[in-house]
Amino acid sequence: MPENWQSAGFGLYVHWPFCQAKCPYCDFNSHVVDAYDQTRWKRAYLSEISRIAEKTQGRVLQSIFFGGGTPSLMDAEVVRAVIEAANSTWTPANDQEITLEANPSSVEAARFAQYRSAGVTRVSLGIQAINDSDLKALGRLHTVKDALAALDVARSQFDRVSFDLIYARQHQTLGDWRAELRRALAFGPDHLSLYQLTIEPGTAFGARLARGKLPGLPDEDLGADLYACTQELCVSAGLPAYEISNHARPGQESRHNLIYWRGGDYAGIGPGAHGRLTLEGVRLATATPLSPSEWLDAVERKGTGESPRLALGPEDRAAEDLMMGLRLRSGVDMARLQPLAASKSFAEKSAELEGLGLIRIADGHLAATERGRPVLNAILRELLPG
Repeated sequence: MPENWQSAGFGLYVHWPFCQAKCPYCDFNSHVVDAYDQTRWKRAYLSEISRIAEKTQGRVLQSIFFGGGTPSLMDAEVVRAVIEAANSTWTPANDQEITLEANPSSVEAARFAQYRSAGVTRVSLGIQAINDSDLKALGRLHTVKDALAALDVARSQFDRVSFDLIYARQHQTLGDWRAELRRALAFGPDHLSLYQLTIEPGTAFGARLARGKLPGLPDEDLGADLYACTQELCVSAGLPAYEISNHARPGQESRHNLIYWRGGDYAGIGPGAHGRLTLEGVRLATATPLSPSEWLDAVERKGTGESPRLALGPEDRAAEDLMMGLRLRSGVDMARLQPLAASKSFAEKSAELEGLGLIRIADGHLAATERGRPVLNAILRELLPG
């Protein structure tokens, strides 16, 4: 039986940990520093690609994703070197997707032309809001004017451009979001990532909320209405949700992220990068230190930036497949859930959820329904063991 990565794909994730400023809602592994040696970082990335290649020879590389942090702060030469090393190590797919995340405040036309020349095929812009007051409240360094200029530059250089927006912001009404999303859709995007603002522990917003200093967040009913409005407008514009927060025209889905959600393999390099590698029939979870200096030092001194790998057992793999696969509109193959689905508890709970119209089981797949997608976390709590 072929391993799942052979159908779901194999990709490379490269984490660039540096930003110009730390956004108050961000819980990603990002750091603000005065200076960094890009040549040193390039050597470390290439060293990690070489190390991982020893056990993964012969694979077809469907995608490379430069995430962060703010990868648009990377020198184009570093991006080029990583792409060339990866594609000389593994066989590049004919339709390989190479994505780079960018913030509008760091976008320059010349830099984007260099990224295109380096091999980048797709850009994801972190616009986050088309409203200057809300951009300021979110701690963003750009204005709406900057964002729209960056979008124009990106489109002039790349055939595939996505951008992110955050909704359910402080004091945002349903009418506000409807008008803003309509404006975004009027730009004719092929892909949009639309996230509800979540307040995470350990962030500046989390600390403010704990002190009662974050007023105007939507209640549960308004949050549901904002989500429903998002689905309605995007479907009408020809960008249905293929994943819980991602909308695309047919054929414009993020191929790299589909590898995650379909349970494929991906190598993760850089500080705080996670990966999943299936080697000799064993699914391994990989992780790296969060600290940029600790990761860089480990690569240079020990020849590996990875923490010890964790082998995932059958039930762990099935639980992960369920958590990731249910995010997709298409759902998850029941054959991959057998270590869970064989239990009496899973059968009873899935039958109950299906009776409530929250999930459907058909053609060998389990998927959340339109009614179930807004309460996906509650569905997972019911179906996952423990």
